[in-house]
Amino acid sequence: MAEVKVKLFGNLREATGTPEILLSAEKVINVLLSLTKKYPVLKDLIFENVDEKCEMFALCGSVNVLINGNNVRHLEGLDTFLADLDEIAVLSPISGG
Repeated sequence: MAEVKVKLFGNLREATGTPEILLSAEKVINVLLSLTKKYPVLKDLIFENVDEKCEMFALCGSVNVLINGNNVRHLEGLDTFLADLDEIAVLSPISGG
């Protein structure tokens, strides 16, 4: 398992009360599941159409997950493998004026 730093932005940061957390995980999906286990309020903010019985999770269309600046949608998605010292950024839409 890789030791990774997870940075949270927008309403995800507000919901957890922390800007970053250190986690151990093999894949992106494991990071996100660990986050939602530690902070249950994140589940509906990060995932849509969750089918826990079949272990099927879909990332909300408005949420972006980056590994070292690369969007996981352009890699292997939630099944992207992680390496030690990877930095994961989880971003939700931010609006303002």
